Amino acid sequence: MLKIGVLGAGHLGKIHLRCLKMIDRYELMGFYDPDPLTAKAVSEEMGLPCFASLEALIDAVEVVDIVTPTVQHYHCASSALKARRHVFIEKPIVATPDEAAKLVRLAEEAGVKVQVGHVERFNPAFITAEPYLKAPKFIEAHRLAFFNPRGTDVPVVLDLMVHDLDILLSVVDAPVARVSACGVAVVSPTPDITNARIEFENGTVANLTASRLSLKNMRKMRFFQEDAYVSVDFLDHKTEIVRIQQPGEATPAYSMTMDLADGQTRQITMERPEVHPLNAIQTELDCFCDSILHNTTPIVTIHDGVRVLNLAYDILKAAADYQAGFGI
Repeated sequence: MLKIGVLGAGHLGKIHLRCLKMIDRYELMGFYDPDPLTAKAVSEEMGLPCFASLEALIDAVEVVDIVTPTVQHYHCASSALKARRHVFIEKPIVATPDEAAKLVRLAEEAGVKVQVGHVERFNPAFITAEPYLKAPKFIEAHRLAFFNPRGTDVPVVLDLMVHDLDILLSVVDAPVARVSACGVAVVSPTPDITNARIEFENGTVANLTASRLSLKNMRKMRFFQEDAYVSVDFLDHKTEIVRIQQPGEATPAYSMTMDLADGQTRQITMERPEVHPLNAIQTELDCFCDSILHNTTPIVTIHDGVRVLNLAYDILKAAADYQAGFGI
């Protein structure tokens, strides 16, 4: 068993604590939270010891799970890495690209495993869709949420859009060529809604929108490729695949024929593959345990987290430049 401790016992930290209790390959040693009232309440509620300091927790464990506010990520992760502890760190990996570069160096020196909590990689709808994704040329994403002040310590790009940026970079195997964006701050000091257009060197284009001021929740991505359209609903855990193929090819239960302008026909088929339910947070923590015990590469590496953060900052800069161009 791997001894693990959690830094941060807020809303998400408590979810991590519950999930870790369900993984028998971890020995959950306890948690640390600097707020004494939160620490006392969570300790009593979950029957877990609360360490007196960050350093005390790090000394007592082999794996550190960081679920603190983003601005504290670097301090917590660097302390754990200097002690040569394996680190699971929630998204975004740290607050700035400069911190990210320093963290990579520390991780390389420590020679330990680091996984970033981009949990949508473990969403059952995306796992179901992955085998169908083949060189998409246009990708569209909408991630909309009701306003929640808990995430306003960072712009909506770092709070919400990072989920879709990670999925995007995991699917498109090409460098980013150009980024354009616009964003608006409505109720917090940083943008609460942002739209970004990302162009890749292989010709793929992505259009992403993230908002924390919506009247409804939505987490959808659509992938358009040469022979199919794949829709992933991360919220409702649904996957749909629409194909265009020659008439007479093997088809699922639902299909229709489309007449083209040149007199030819194509068959349109729709599949809704079964999505097997799972707890994505528990799964990502369990997979991290696998990477440590079997010395394999984590599914979401520290380099993945850094690429997402750097692209997020490119979007923030593009949005700021757009506003500056209009004198906003």
